[in-house]
Amino acid sequence: MISRALAVLSLLVPLWALTNPACAGPISGPSASLPDREVLAHALAAYHRAEQAGLVRNQLLTVIDYGLPSSLRRLWVIEPHSLRILMHEYVAHGRGSAPPDDPDRAVRFGNDPESHRSSLGAFLTGETYAGEHGYSLELLGLEPGVNDRAQERHIVMHPAAYVGEAFRVKSGGRVGRSWGCPALDPAVAHSIIERIQEGSVVFAAGPHPGEDRSRLSSHSPAGEHAAGVLSLGGDQGG
Repeated sequence: MISRALAVLSLLVPLWALTNPACAGPISGPSASLPDREVLAHALAAYHRAEQAGLVRNQLLTVIDYGLPSSLRRLWVIEPHSLRILMHEYVAHGRGSAPPDDPDRAVRFGNDPESHRSSLGAFLTGETYAGEHGYSLELLGLEPGVNDRAQERHIVMHPAAYVGEAFRVKSGGRVGRSWGCPALDPAVAHSIIERIQEGSVVFAAGPHPGEDRSRLSSHSPAGEHAAGVLSLGGDQGG
């Protein structure tokens, strides 16, 4: 499946666009690097599936790489056809996704209510609203058994002080954990939400330290998914 994804990627953009940060254009963060190449290939494939299905109304792709620790910027907002990076920011993972002895890393993922776990896979952004956390964005999970209970679980993008700079300074760099939502730094949350609302694609990939990126998420009980990148078929369950 990875070879198919990379083939798709090579048709979409020149190879130098993946390895030359200078081509990405201005971004909000200090780094102009694109996401991991295989994560990006999966994300682009998910975007084009949604586009071909007529779901995309806002032509932007948000990539979240939960394979990186929360102390790094691991959320990108990208123009998928040019690979221009618009934003590169911090994002939280769910409390249930991290082991107690290493809260900086997400290793478990799920789709069940009250699991407090982040979900992997492709989402479509919905409408904005004023919620208990402030200006927030609905997320619709597109992958049955993987993230399709996002609305039932109230998984949304929202600002959270535990992702902000003050918290990161006190914690030694890591951000706090959510109850499953991809929570954002309040300093940039409004800008990100405004930009990606109403019909753009969000793709979340799992962790990869020491792992083969091509390994699919495994099936397991209680809606839990092992670390890894979802298949291009979008038919993984748990």
